[in-house]
Amino acid sequence: MSDNLDKKTNTAASGEEQQYSLNDDRRVKVLSPGAMVAKRFFRNRIAVVGLCILAFMFIFSFIGGIVSPYRESEQFYRTDILNKEFAGAAKNEEFRYMSADGQKFSSILQAQLVLVAKKAENFTDGVAHFTYSGVNYNVYNEGTDFYRVTLEDGTDIGIAYKDIASSSRKGENLSYEFVYNALKAYTNGESSFRVGGVAYTIDQDGSVLKGGEDYAFINRYIINAISPDIFLSRAFQEELVEELEKGAEKFLFTDEDGVEHEYIIEYKPSVKQWSIRQGTESRVYDTYAFPSKDHWLGTDRNGMDMLTRLMYGGRVSLIIGFIVEAIATFLGIIMGGLSGYFGKWVDMLIMRIVDIFYCIPSMPIIIILGAAMDAMQVAPKIRMVYLMLILGFLGWPGMARLIRGQILSLREQEFMTATEAGGISVSRRIFKHLVPNVIPQIIVSVTMGVGGTIITEASLSFLGLGVKYPFASWGNIINDVNNFNVLTSYWFIWIPAGTLLLLTVLAFNLVGDGLRDAFDPKMKR
Repeated sequence: MSDNLDKKTNTAASGEEQQYSLNDDRRVKVLSPGAMVAKRFFRNRIAVVGLCILAFMFIFSFIGGIVSPYRESEQFYRTDILNKEFAGAAKNEEFRYMSADGQKFSSILQAQLVLVAKKAENFTDGVAHFTYSGVNYNVYNEGTDFYRVTLEDGTDIGIAYKDIASSSRKGENLSYEFVYNALKAYTNGESSFRVGGVAYTIDQDGSVLKGGEDYAFINRYIINAISPDIFLSRAFQEELVEELEKGAEKFLFTDEDGVEHEYIIEYKPSVKQWSIRQGTESRVYDTYAFPSKDHWLGTDRNGMDMLTRLMYGGRVSLIIGFIVEAIATFLGIIMGGLSGYFGKWVDMLIMRIVDIFYCIPSMPIIIILGAAMDAMQVAPKIRMVYLMLILGFLGWPGMARLIRGQILSLREQEFMTATEAGGISVSRRIFKHLVPNVIPQIIVSVTMGVGGTIITEASLSFLGLGVKYPFASWGNIINDVNNFNVLTSYWFIWIPAGTLLLLTVLAFNLVGDGLRDAFDPKMKR
């Protein structure tokens, strides 16, 4: 009986030992503020989802860029057939003019010639006359659509023609005397002519031979290469004319080196000319390539891997967001702490400064500064530093007001009276006792502010005033949608960057809301 009683007594005694008082160290450990805040935060499922998204973004941006097989600015190329402008062609329907050696065939004389040539009755035995500025001129009808103008004494002034004489030899220009005699023989159906004692033969197809070798040719087409250093051979011109008369849209031609090229023919009715483009194999940027096994999200307009650019862009956007908030928080803590603690004229002065900053039109100023940096051609890396400093310097007033309001309510409490009675310096009272009690509000404000800063940076980069090439940010990646064709045809350029931006800002807001509720459960409704 007594043994049972002793056991109950021991059990009771041991039971009492299991009872913890509020002063017990183990009980205090369970109820620590940090643990309670963490417990409340992790009970909030939406906040935990936001935290998981942020964790993914940090891993994607900072770890992803390291493990990516590509560099941020690495460009990729592809071999493509480019149809480059090669030549222009037109069928000559108007008179062309050539001055005799040492003479000036002015536009006024050309106009007088056209007026005379329009009426056959002006010609007597193939000769007509006109006077200009007291000088008499003779006009000779040398053949079909071919006229020669001379002075009254027989000195040649120039010729007007529609058939075009072109050299078959590269780098050789045809003289006035040769063109005159060749066109005269061609229009009159003659088989030969002489120039400077040299005999030439001419066929009705327009071929001019010198010593049995091809020297020049005549037709009604004006064909000129786009580049002055390109010589269009007779064989090319003749084949081109043949295709033009057939109305062909393309043809193949093998050049003197044995290389076959494809030529695209496009007629432009507005100018009554043909544009000839040559298909050339070129190595170009692999722009706007669709997603593949090599590039999971395709490539951008500069031929860079989109997935890698998104990783580095996230790194830049997150770094800018945190540094800007760090600058704004640092300035806000100093100014808000001083204003809230000292009050009176110090508070009035600092709050008036805050009011001035609130009145500053931040976005126009940032746009002006961005345009100024463009004009001064500031290096992209230095530009990012300036951007962070400007955004941070313009963003501190909100933090200063928040801290001032909290300190105003804390400075009259008993623990502050104790610090004053203990002779603690003013700086330690503010930054060692007051500011730490405002840290929960600071954390919430910074967390939600980072999201806003990322949006601001993205907006500026989208407008071309923020982060510049070759650095990537989610904002300047989305800038490609300024092109309507990209917006409608290349979804992989802007949808992933926009989605990452949306999720990141949303995650920061969710985490901020969760921290606010965890630090002060009474605010949760």
